[in-house]
Amino acid sequence: MAATEFTLTDLRNVLLQAAGTDDAAALEGDIGDLRFEDLGYESLALLETAGQIERTYGISLDEDAFAAADTPRALVDLVNTHLSAAGTVRP
Repeated sequence: MAATEFTLTDLRNVLLQAAGTDDAAALEGDIGDLRFEDLGYESLALLETAGQIERTYGISLDEDAFAAADTPRALVDLVNTHLSAAGTVRP
């Protein structure tokens, strides 16, 4: 059975796909508490990230909660909260 946990590594992969870049170096290290803005991710890339997470994991992220999740750690926690509530098994 697959885990229901969304990890920082999962988020890194989604961010790279959403941004359409292969520059994984920008997302290396301890980025959990850095603001997305400081990582170079603006609203369009984050909206694509949200959409990709919703499609891949079969959840619906609340817009206000998503907007408040301004760091990777906060977004990972938000996704995991939705996965737990939905009982969704990750792909």
